[in-house]
Amino acid sequence: MDAKNNKIVNYFKESKDELKKVAWPTRKETTKYTILVIAISLAVAAFLGALDYIFTMGFEKFIAK
Repeated sequence: MDAKNNKIVNYFKESKDELKKVAWPTRKETTKYTILVIAISLAVAAFLGALDYIFTMGFEKFIAK
C-alpha cells in the first residue's frame, strides 16, 4: 500500500511541475478570447436559425401545393 501512495504523491508532484511550465494567457487575452467565442457561437446560431427558417418555409410551401 505504501508503493501505491508513493505513486499517487509522485503523480501530483509531477502534475504540479508540469502546470508551472504552462504559458497561461493573461486576463486580457482570456477576456478577448471568451468574447470571440461567444460572438462566433451567436453568429453560427443565427446562421443555422436562418437556414432552418428558410428550409421550413420552403418545405411548407412545397408540401402545401
